[in-house]
Amino acid sequence: MNPKTADKVATITIYAIAGLVATILFAMLAYILVRGLPQLSWHFLTAPARSFEAGGGIGIQLFNSFYLLVLAMLISFPIALGAAIYLNEYAKQNVWTNIVRTAIEILSSLPSVVVGLFGFLLLVVKFKIGFSILSGAIALTIFNLPLLTRSIETSLNQIPNLQREAGAALGLSRWETVLHVVLPASVPSIVTGVVLSAGRVFGEAAALIFTAGQSAPALNFGDWNPFNISSPLSPMRPAEALAVHIWKINSEGIMPDLSAVSAGSSAVLIIVVLIFNFSARKLGMKLFKKLTSS
Repeated sequence: MNPKTADKVATITIYAIAGLVATILFAMLAYILVRGLPQLSWHFLTAPARSFEAGGGIGIQLFNSFYLLVLAMLISFPIALGAAIYLNEYAKQNVWTNIVRTAIEILSSLPSVVVGLFGFLLLVVKFKIGFSILSGAIALTIFNLPLLTRSIETSLNQIPNLQREAGAALGLSRWETVLHVVLPASVPSIVTGVVLSAGRVFGEAAALIFTAGQSAPALNFGDWNPFNISSPLSPMRPAEALAVHIWKINSEGIMPDLSAVSAGSSAVLIIVVLIFNFSARKLGMKLFKKLTSS
């Protein structure tokens, strides 16, 4: 086979594989959305769930998912940012940093159910925090931290060393160079990684089953005192997330309108994750223009 023919065959093969993957993904998304979109309504998105009668919604579960996401990102992002800056800008490249990076890679490959069981034994049983939003947020932090650290470090590593040298030539310290030169230039990649990570966390279920719990007690949305257990902001209350809700109602099978609620919940979950993915690049570019005044 001559080189031109081999190149054409390889190109066609690559396009065919890419088309197959895209078709499978599109078919899966279309199936979920076609089944779920007709079930969506304001009542469905805001009403509490009902176990033994039809007509319930996912209001509390949806709120719990966003609350867990915000709390987990508030905990994990500063730690991941600091670790990534240290590893990429300050740490010497030796055997110890290689060990740390290997440990991060190993942690990022752990199944989420293992993280959930670890969180259950450590937070719920050992520290007696109980099934709560705080336990779930810490478990999500353990689950998300290695991936987020690696993503931010890769973003920082993509900045050319010429920019760091230019900062040093202007008399900036290493920290000032990182703060005013490296970080603004890497903002698009960092934001993209953070938003994509948030979408992954939002759809997580296994780690939350063993930490945040599988119950969604009634909340008083007129009480915003985080020290009251009935308050939506209380970090010590159990919280059934949306992904856990989908798993639970399908495993129990006692809800009369199980199929409709499951389809609608799945559609909401997919839509939110798609919004995270599509908004990542746009948000990153806007922040980049604002921080660099370009």
